[in-house]
Amino acid sequence: MRLLIQHQTEYRYTEPQARVVQLLRMTPSSHIGQNIVDWRIDVDCDARLKHSTDGFGNIVSMLYLAGPVERIGLRVTGEVLTEDRAGAVSGAIDPLPSAVYRRATELTAPCDALLDLLRDHDGANGDALSRIHGLNSAVCRLFPCKEHRSTEVRSVGEVLDVRSGCSMDMAHVLIAAARASGFPARFVTGYIYRDDPDCGHREAPHFWAEIDVPEFGWIGFDPANDMCPNDHYVRIAQGLDFRDAAPISGARVGGGHEVLAIGVDVSLSQEQYQA
Repeated sequence: MRLLIQHQTEYRYTEPQARVVQLLRMTPSSHIGQNIVDWRIDVDCDARLKHSTDGFGNIVSMLYLAGPVERIGLRVTGEVLTEDRAGAVSGAIDPLPSAVYRRATELTAPCDALLDLLRDHDGANGDALSRIHGLNSAVCRLFPCKEHRSTEVRSVGEVLDVRSGCSMDMAHVLIAAARASGFPARFVTGYIYRDDPDCGHREAPHFWAEIDVPEFGWIGFDPANDMCPNDHYVRIAQGLDFRDAAPISGARVGGGHEVLAIGVDVSLSQEQYQA
């Protein structure tokens, strides 16, 4: 598929800020099944952007703004060619050994409710790939995925206590379950194209997990939709959990409050329609 991405982010501050520094993980890289045709980040104010690669292999952009800063507008636009590879991830920048992704984090630490889920999981006796597919379905059945991401980042224990959450929460639960079962697992940030006119407009990036399956390698699993990512997905960043792969993180010097507005649109390019 040939997908067009438009991701707009606006920050407004109730008081002018003396300085703002943000780390942007909003630039994808090409790999087998994903080819970046065009990609750019625009800032509508006087700012400096410095690009590099982090320890997880993500392309990062440091954004520096000197005050007074009352608002920041970011616009990400891009065009990506995608191919359905049944979730298999090959050729992506991956500087770390898979064993690193066995490590639990504050957000993905196992809890009693998670261990109960693993004990109740019906597919525990199949081969590794079947077990993980079954685990992905089991997490999907826990609670319906909320369309909009909460601004609160919660641990797996907190998510399972309330049985409610967005794709970020469901990805964390699957990652924690996979690690507790002995599989390396990582968090992925990206976008998803939805061709169902009844699904509504999605106003945030999408999140899922990748699990290192013996004899297969890294495979993506999306518990929010009970499937493996296909050509509707654009992969942006990876990490141990959301904090390592968040689209935007940063710091500011100044008082007052921050108000955030996000708009994401993923559509087919005109060339795709003509084809």
